[in-house]
Amino acid sequence: MTLSQRDAKAQTTPVKDSVVTTSAVGASTASAPKSTHWYDKISLRGYVQIRYNRLLETNPALKTEYDKSVGDKGGFLIRRARLVFSGDVHDRVYIYLQPDFASTPTGSSTIHFVQLRDAYFDLSLDREKTFRLRVGQSKIPYGFENMQSSQNRLTLDRNDALNSALPNERDLGIMFYWAPVYIRKRFKELANSRLKGSGDYGVFGLGLYNGQTANRQEANNNQHVVARVSYPFALKNGQIIEPGLQAYTGLYTVTPDQLSSTAIKGGDFTDRRVAASVVVYPQPFGLQAEYNVGEGPEFDPATGTIQTKSLQGGYAQAMYAAKLGRHYLIPFVKAQFYEGGKKTETDARYSKVYETEIGVEWQPLSHFELAAQYTISDRTTQDSRTLDNHQHGQLLRLQAQFNF
Repeated sequence: MTLSQRDAKAQTTPVKDSVVTTSAVGASTASAPKSTHWYDKISLRGYVQIRYNRLLETNPALKTEYDKSVGDKGGFLIRRARLVFSGDVHDRVYIYLQPDFASTPTGSSTIHFVQLRDAYFDLSLDREKTFRLRVGQSKIPYGFENMQSSQNRLTLDRNDALNSALPNERDLGIMFYWAPVYIRKRFKELANSRLKGSGDYGVFGLGLYNGQTANRQEANNNQHVVARVSYPFALKNGQIIEPGLQAYTGLYTVTPDQLSSTAIKGGDFTDRRVAASVVVYPQPFGLQAEYNVGEGPEFDPATGTIQTKSLQGGYAQAMYAAKLGRHYLIPFVKAQFYEGGKKTETDARYSKVYETEIGVEWQPLSHFELAAQYTISDRTTQDSRTLDNHQHGQLLRLQAQFNF
């Protein structure tokens, strides 16, 4: 039965009148309701991802900023080790706290540091929770794949084109979300390991955030503004299609710690983008595509300076969800392109990326997944240290994921 058909079959169940028994003297034997505390409502869950990327490798010099174990001297890596503490501590207040125990600071040779990912609360403005304020560090509503949990995503890494807007996908600020009750229920049902949804970020979202990305201090007196609209349409045949449109604008500061030398000048740069998304959920065939354009800081090799330049890029992905007995297999293919600056990298490094990923995710158990992905990559980067770093290669990547 498809998701929309289950919605249509929803029924109500009559509630029987309660019965109170009394003793011969008329004293009630019904016990008083047990009081509950906020800590009784906090749940704990999480997942761990372990990777190996060196099989069938053709170019050890091919590396990425997203996975430090790709390329020469790479090996086994705990990519993520996360715990999520969440729950409704009040009828109108929901909390969410997520640390990662496998983070690696930029430039560090020591791995597996603990770093904060999410720390926010949702304040519902009405009883039905259709209007919410989200305050704290959370994902910024820009791009479907950016908001999709790494626990659900098929490809091992997010696409360069939209993720370069928000590396780590998060920042500190305040967000407003609106969605009707039945759409919030649909978002919740879509956000599972089979349908690969992104979660509930509202039909409409509007936010104000620092703009320096997660776990980085604000560096100017200007906050970013982001807006997003997205709606999961349920067709009569049971298929769910979710188109979306999002945009943000602000100033990004290239700080001194990002510069390779004192000869390179940082400072404030225009940072704005607009993106379109469309998702056809895999029931069983699925499609996913996003594209964005905009402008931001970018290293210019001709002048040796950082300038505000245009950027563009996106990806398209096809997938198929198949069930074999109790096993789930989801083969996929993804192609991506990006050309522009990477604002958080050294000297706001210029990047040009062509990449194709072909793989399959196997789910033999609800608590275990194994993904294999063959990557064909062509990457060019330019910064003041390396004016023309062009690398092309292929490799087979493996990831084991444990859910709890």
